[in-house]
Amino acid sequence: MIIEQLYDTGLAHGSYIIISDNQAAIIDPARDPQPYYDFVEKHQAKITAVIETHPHADFVSSHHEIAQTTGATIYVSKLLGADYVHTSFDEGQQIQLGKITLQAMNTPGHSPDSICVLLKDENGNEHALFSGDTLFVGDVGRPDLRESVGNLTAQREELARAMYHSVQDKLKKLHEDVLVYPAHGAGSLCGKNLSSDLSSTIGRELRTNYAFQLTDETEFVKALIQDQPFVPKYFGYDVNLNKHGAAAFEPSIQLVPRLAANAPLEKGILVLDARPQTDFRNGHVYQSINIMDGGKFETWLGSIVGPEEPFYLIAETTEKLEILIRKAAKIGYESRIKGALTTPSKLPETLEEVDVDEVRSSSNEFTIVDIRNPGETAAKRIFPGALEIPLPELRERMAEIPSDKPILVHCAGGYRSAAGASIIQPFVDVPVYDLGEAVLTF
Repeated sequence: MIIEQLYDTGLAHGSYIIISDNQAAIIDPARDPQPYYDFVEKHQAKITAVIETHPHADFVSSHHEIAQTTGATIYVSKLLGADYVHTSFDEGQQIQLGKITLQAMNTPGHSPDSICVLLKDENGNEHALFSGDTLFVGDVGRPDLRESVGNLTAQREELARAMYHSVQDKLKKLHEDVLVYPAHGAGSLCGKNLSSDLSSTIGRELRTNYAFQLTDETEFVKALIQDQPFVPKYFGYDVNLNKHGAAAFEPSIQLVPRLAANAPLEKGILVLDARPQTDFRNGHVYQSINIMDGGKFETWLGSIVGPEEPFYLIAETTEKLEILIRKAAKIGYESRIKGALTTPSKLPETLEEVDVDEVRSSSNEFTIVDIRNPGETAAKRIFPGALEIPLPELRERMAEIPSDKPILVHCAGGYRSAAGASIIQPFVDVPVYDLGEAVLTF
């Protein structure tokens, strides 16, 4: 038996390949199916099953494409209401994979249709749990993403209660030696307290996971609901896209229009400039937003830009552009790209560089906008009296920002403030400054 975890650090997403007797099952695959094909070919195996633990909110799955390409069967809970051809996989149902057995456990809580997959070895012993977004290392899945999307909807309190019973009635009853392989690690927005460790055991979670320590249902529900991170704009879109089954990855990538660097851009269409902060400051297209390429580009893209918005995408090289198109496709945004191009020669707009000493001595001369998340601002306020507007809400709350003084934007380390300053600049007649990495010195 082989268990292989494929981990995407950008989305903090773990997917799995299980092989027994040259038969392979894929659990919660990422948008690009090629790594799975490469791995099973290397091990001379055939993909016979693709399992979705739920319709994911934070990434687009390739389950539909893999099934169409390989003839594998897709297994999902009947509660998902999948629009594609599939076989229901619910409580107690099993898939025989070579010498091992994969058994479904219905574990609602993150979503009404969540399942975990329990692997039993050739002797029938419980060996590993592929826990999807139900159980993470140090956490359980947030319960507030299915209030208005998906085949089944549920309020967060209802799902939090369901999670309590999934933990108490099912997960706690597994043997302590059972390995835990979750769909996400630290950095994912599908929970609030995820460890950077990418696997665990039931025994470890019994001892260290707060969700396993809370035995009172009311206390559990309260603890699970509070302090969850923000919900990116794209999450509901991806739930529905995964329920339907996304288009094939590579053909979708090729459909993105590649434009000449100086091609005319249609007015009224959003422009996303992924170049480094300094390059953007020195020159950019009017009304463009600086979402720099980086480890979380796709998350911030889907947090700032809604899935209904077409946009142009600018990068400094064709190689960077191709990487960014693929990153956008991870969340299903490749179809929203109106055109992709390298840096135009005419970049009429600039952002002035901030005088850090002036900020230190005369911060009251600026309207300061703190675009960190509420948990960050509550823990430490860098500038007392700053206007607090989290970056994902900034475009919708522009009217709250007074423009009688120069505006200074800051986050925690400089990445988000580049985007925030670029969002504000076109809508005010006063200078807009990005404090950038200098915020670390305050």
